[in-house]
Parts: sequence; structure tokens; C-alpha cells
Amino acid sequence: MAWLPVGAHVKLADVVSGKREDTMKQIYESVDAQAKSFGITITDVRLRRIDLPPTNSNAIYVRMKSDREREAAQLRAEGDQLAKQITAGADRQKIEILAEAQKSAQIAKGQGDADSIKISADAFGRDKDFFAFYRSLEAYKNALGGQDTTFVLSPDSEFFRYFGTAPKPSQR
Repeated sequence: MAWLPVGAHVKLADVVSGKREDTMKQIYESVDAQAKSFGITITDVRLRRIDLPPTNSNAIYVRMKSDREREAAQLRAEGDQLAKQITAGADRQKIEILAEAQKSAQIAKGQGDADSIKISADAFGRDKDFFAFYRSLEAYKNALGGQDTTFVLSPDSEFFRYFGTAPKPSQR
């Protein structure tokens, strides 16, 4: 059982801080002086255990718990803020990348359209009759491309001009 000499008051901060050795020396000197009257010599004094009153222990525990909870809440808030910054940066990069990709796609499409027009214009300039024939074939493909397409036209219609004259039913 731990005991202190009569009249000795030791602060908790002194016992758990760097003054522990000084506190043990003071207790040693006080106890040794009192024990000499009984013919006892004290050789050493050590503090093995420090107990706080239950109310103090509970108060310290509650304070430590609230400090840790406050610290955890602060770390979570900082983490949330950092996550939002990272997400905002990634979203901005995504928008920039998509805009650049759309720009490049539009440029490539425009260049392709320009090349196609130039090639068509060159072909038209070389042989106007072939170009007219080609355009008619495209029109046939678009008009007659469906499976259930029905046309009612005169055989001598301008639409069929490249098919030549249709044979009369009696010539078949």
C-alpha cells in the first residue's frame, strides 16, 4: 500500500513529468528522517504506481475521448475538402480533354469533307457524264434500297435515263 509522509503534498504533474526524480528524492529524505527515530534506514524510494481518484480518472478519460473525437472530425473534414478539390480538378480536366477532343474531331471532319468535295469536284471536272451517271446510281441505291420498296413510274421517266429504252411488252 502506498503512503506519503504526513504533510507531504505532491502534485500529479510533478510525478508524471521530468520532476519525478526530484519528487522521489524529497519523499526519500522525508521518510528516511522519520524512520531514523525507529532505528530504520531507508535505502531507496520508488514510485511504482500512481492512482487518481475515480472522478479525476473519469474526467481525464472523457476529456481525452472528446479531444480524439474532435481531432478525428477535423481530419475527416480536411479529407473531405481534399477529396472535393481532387474531384473538381478531375472534372475540370475531363471537360478540357473532351473539348479538345471535340475540337480535333471537328477539324478532322471538316478536313475530310473538304477533301471529299475536292475529289468530287475534280472527278466532275474530268468527266461530267460519268459524274451524272454516278449520281444517278447513288439515287437508285437510296430510292430502291429498302426491301419493300414499290415505285410506280413511267419507263421513259428521267429517273431511268441510264437504263436506256425499255423494251415493249411485245418484244420480250
